[in-house]
Amino acid sequence: MTLKNTADRWGAISQLLHWAVVLLIAAIAIIGLTMVEMNNGPSKIKIYALHKSLGLTLLSLVALRLLWRLYAGAPRPVAGTPHWQERIASLTHWALYALMFALPISGWVFNSSSGYPLQYFGLFNLPKIAARSEELAQLSRNLHEYGFWLLLALVLAHAGAAFYHHLFQNDDTLLRMLPRRRALAAAPAASAPASAPASLPETHDAN
Repeated sequence: MTLKNTADRWGAISQLLHWAVVLLIAAIAIIGLTMVEMNNGPSKIKIYALHKSLGLTLLSLVALRLLWRLYAGAPRPVAGTPHWQERIASLTHWALYALMFALPISGWVFNSSSGYPLQYFGLFNLPKIAARSEELAQLSRNLHEYGFWLLLALVLAHAGAAFYHHLFQNDDTLLRMLPRRRALAAAPAASAPASAPASLPETHDAN
C-alpha cells in the first residue's frame, strides 16, 4: 500500500487519518452525551476536561487531514457513479470538514467566553480566543450543540451511502478506504491446469 493517494484508492496516511477521526468523533460524542447527565463534582470536571482535549485533538487531525488531501489529492470517482451522486458526495465531504472545524472552535469560543480555563490533557494551557460574554457564550453553545446533531446526521448518511455502494452497487467505494488484503499466493500446482496423464508405451506381444 502506498502512502499517497492513487487514482483508484486512498493511501495509507489518508486511511489512518480517516479512521482516527472516526474513532475520535465517536469517543467525543459518547463523552459529550454522558457528561451533561453527570452530577456536579470532580469526576464531571475531569470528563469535561477530557472532552475538551479530545476536541482539540480532533481539530488538529482534521487540519492535518485537509492539508494532506490538498497535497496528495483524492481518488477519482468510482467508475459508473452518476454525476448527481458525485456532486452530493463532494458537498457532503466538504460539509463534514466545515463541521469538524466548527465544532471544536465553537467549543473553544464557549469555553473562553464563559471564563473557563482550557488545558490540553493537563500538559499546558491554551489561550482564550474570545472575551467573556454571556451572549457569545450562549450563541457558541447553541452552535456547538446543534452542530453536533448535524454532524451526526451527515456522518450517518455518509456511512450509509458507503454501505449502500458496497452491498447493493458492489463497487469499491468502501473498500478503497480500507487496508488492502494481501492475496495469498496460490500454489503453482493448484493454479496450473491439470495435465493429461502420460501415455504408456505400447507393448507388442511376441509372436
